[in-house]
Amino acid sequence: MASPALPPLAELLSAAHVVSLPLTTRFRGIDTREAMVFRGPQGSTEFSPFVEYGDDESAAWLAAAIDFGWNAQPTPLRDRIRVNATVPAVDASRVPEVLALYDGCRTAKVKVAEASQVLADDVARVRAVRDALGPEGRIRIDANGGWNVDEAEHAIHALAEFDLEYVEQPCASIEELAELRERLHDWDIPIAADESMRKASDPLEVARAGAADLLVIKAQPLGGVHAALDIVRKAGLPVVVSSALDTSVGLSMGAWLAASVPELDYDCGLGTASLLAADVTARPVRAAGGFIQVERVELDAALLAQHAASAERDAWWRARLARCYEVLAAR
Repeated sequence: MASPALPPLAELLSAAHVVSLPLTTRFRGIDTREAMVFRGPQGSTEFSPFVEYGDDESAAWLAAAIDFGWNAQPTPLRDRIRVNATVPAVDASRVPEVLALYDGCRTAKVKVAEASQVLADDVARVRAVRDALGPEGRIRIDANGGWNVDEAEHAIHALAEFDLEYVEQPCASIEELAELRERLHDWDIPIAADESMRKASDPLEVARAGAADLLVIKAQPLGGVHAALDIVRKAGLPVVVSSALDTSVGLSMGAWLAASVPELDYDCGLGTASLLAADVTARPVRAAGGFIQVERVELDAALLAQHAASAERDAWWRARLARCYEVLAAR
């Protein structure tokens, strides 16, 4: 029996479409992004945990999809969100090509610490971004927890000449972040926490430990707009709202979250539809003049059909949805 807060499983399954969208460049080790999108009573919504995530972690993403598609959302405090460009771990020569996908963005988040690369690759990539953005541009780097403390300290010193806005998840653990933050005390380079917050059993632990200067929050992994806003309120730290390589539907959820945060001092990582070579709507959520609009996205039937996942992958996602639904129903 479903919880009163959950729509019936059959209703979710009947509203669901599974798509496989090609990327413009390899990102997070993948060339296509699979996602499940729905038409709910409140509008389009999305369930798209990465395929390697287990059911317990993925259940939060399903809670977010249900919240955004079946529940009324907070009244937005702003109608557009300034966003950053996202530069994957590409060769430095490709940086201008990537940045050209993001109209009017003054900030770039640059992926570093790729397992198959070395620090010299990161330095070359970040230098290319600085050259493209000029001295007024803002650069933040994201290591996805790929360094230990010594490696992070060395790399950040090597990259500091490019005037970093902040460093996102340089190390994996909260303890490492706290130690690194202490080591960088005199460098005035803020530390942002992402995975060590959204993958933790207690998302507030990183704030209580004094291990970060700001938080990177994402609507889907944190259980939806309402749940993420509660974490923001309790954490008491500045935030950046970012995406998880969502379709434009998931990005609209992220935009709604960003529009509902009382104080939003940083450009947000919600321009990643530019990394998709295809989408599920005729009006993708892409940067225009450095901003995206806060609005619901309409699913396009033709695009859903064109990019429908194979029968095997469709069945895999529907089975995953059912398992995650049982996790939520048991809570």
